[in-house]
Formats: sequence, structure tokens, C-alpha cells
Amino acid sequence: MGENEHGVGETFAGALAKLGAGVRALSGSALFDLALNPSSPQSIMSRLGANVSGGLDSGGFTGDPLRDEARRWFYEARQSLELPLSDGSVLYGWLLPADPVWPSPDRRALWSDFGRGRRYGIFCHGYTGKPADLCVEAYLAHREGINVVLPAARGHERNADRYVGMGWLDASDLVGWVQMVVTCDPDACIVLYGVSMGGAEVMMASGLELPANVRCIIEDCGYTSVWDEFAVQIGTQLHLPAVPFLSGASAVCKRRAGYSFREASAVKRLKQARVPMLFIHGTADTFVPFSMLDEVYAACASPTKERLVVEGAGHALSSATDPARYFDTVRSFMARHLQ
Repeated sequence: MGENEHGVGETFAGALAKLGAGVRALSGSALFDLALNPSSPQSIMSRLGANVSGGLDSGGFTGDPLRDEARRWFYEARQSLELPLSDGSVLYGWLLPADPVWPSPDRRALWSDFGRGRRYGIFCHGYTGKPADLCVEAYLAHREGINVVLPAARGHERNADRYVGMGWLDASDLVGWVQMVVTCDPDACIVLYGVSMGGAEVMMASGLELPANVRCIIEDCGYTSVWDEFAVQIGTQLHLPAVPFLSGASAVCKRRAGYSFREASAVKRLKQARVPMLFIHGTADTFVPFSMLDEVYAACASPTKERLVVEGAGHALSSATDPARYFDTVRSFMARHLQ
């Protein structure tokens, strides 16, 4: 799962509200630090780390026995993974093998007993979230015989020493995670799955050069572009125009993190998509507006695409609102394409 309206929505709104009447004087640098710089003491990430604001589990997923069981399993079964980058650093993630008995914790041996032609899922979490947020999805996939890789996004969990990539930088990283799986198992059949920011990430990756091993992509409530999503938040929470406030923050982001809010577009990448895609969104989603579903679906150039609309579901709550329909649809889609 990704973030929900009781979690990151309130977190974002609360952080902005704390800025008070002086918000109109905010510089682009201050907005960048607030939303995208985990090292800033005023950032949303820092507030979550200090328990100033509620996170994911403060909302729609409390008291769910399946989630409790899946979370326990996740922390017991996970194995650490590292993705080497060209600059000599690494990104961290987790592996949850489908085999009941895993190989050695040594990363080089993790894949040794998997065999050939196995199924893999790379699951991408949401903004301010962590890989464990997708414990239920990983648990259910594991029971279907799928090996699950859960990268931590830039700026999150063990990768918190980096600026947040909002799915754009992470999409390029995702290609690296795919290549890691393919290197270890050339016959791998892979599904990419993401929620919210993770949904934007897999859409942004859909137009990149993906090996034929990637058989399908599933996105849940991802946004059209980083600009569009931030424009929604600054408009609904602060009643401010995107220009000049977001323009300044976007320029700072380009200078410090290497991307601008407008270039970070799922819509543009979807125009080069070729693999089968499933789009999911809840009708009551206001954090990533439900209307964005039509935009991303229309932009997708894949000859095979489907959509699932969940009535009454808030942000990232489609799986909790109608779990039977949600997981039946996801399971059926993967069964048809992950082979």
C-alpha cells in the first residue's frame, strides 16, 4: 500500500498549516526543503521521524488482522538487497523470496536456489512511506509463488540520505532493480507494481527501455506529473497559485536534485509504454484526484491496458475498500501476463 488520506494527506496539510501566515513569503528553497529534503529539520520526513505527524498506519489500515500477520511475516522473512549506482554509492531494498527456506543472507547467494523462469514482482511504495507499507501485497504475492523485491525510494527508509525523487529519479533506479533480477535469472518474468508515488514511478518507468522480462505493470492512484500533484496540494491546502510558488521550488529542485517538476511526467512516459498495464483509482481520492486516472489511461500507448475504478475509495485505499475485487483483479491480470 501507499500513503492514505489519514496519513500523508494530513501530514502534508499539517506541515503546511504550521507555516502560518508567512507562507506567502516562502522561497522556492524552503518549499523544496519542506517536501523533498529529508535532511531538513523542517521537512515532512523529519516531522514523521519525530512522530510529530501521523504516518500510514494511523489511518485506514489499523485493526486489520491480515496486515498484522503480513507485517510480522515481512520483518521475519526480508533479506537486504543493494543496487550499486554509477557514482559508486548504493541504494537499498528488500527481497522476499517465494521459497519457504531462503538461501544465505550473503547478497551474492540470495538468488542461487531460485531456478529459471520464475516470477518476480518489484513493488514500489508511496511518498513518506516505506517498503513495509506493501507488506500485504508482498505477502499475497509470496503465497502465489512470486518473489518480491521492494526497493526503498530515494529519500525514504534506508535511502533517506538522498533528495526525494517523486518517482522520476526512482523510475531510472527501477530499471536498475529490473536488471539486477534479470542478471540473476535471465528467464525471469517480472511485474512492476506501485501505489501513489510508486504508481507514478512505474508509469514513469513504462516509457524507458525495459527488457522483455517485464511482462506487465500495475499502478494504483499514481499522479500525472510532479507539477500537477504539487499544484493540487499547494492549491487545496494553502490556496496559493502554482506560479510563482511551485516555479521557484521546481527551479531549486532542478539545481539540487537534477529534475524539474514539469519534466517529471508520467503522462509523457506513458506515450512510449508497450507492456500491458492495469490502472487503479478510487473515486473518493482527493489527494491524487480521481480525474487523473482518465489522463494517464488515455496517454498510455500500450496495446493492452485495463482499468479498475473502486467506488468510494480514498487515496491508496482501494485495496482496503473493496479487497476481494481489488486483489481478484490484480491476481487475474498477473496470471494472464506474468508468464
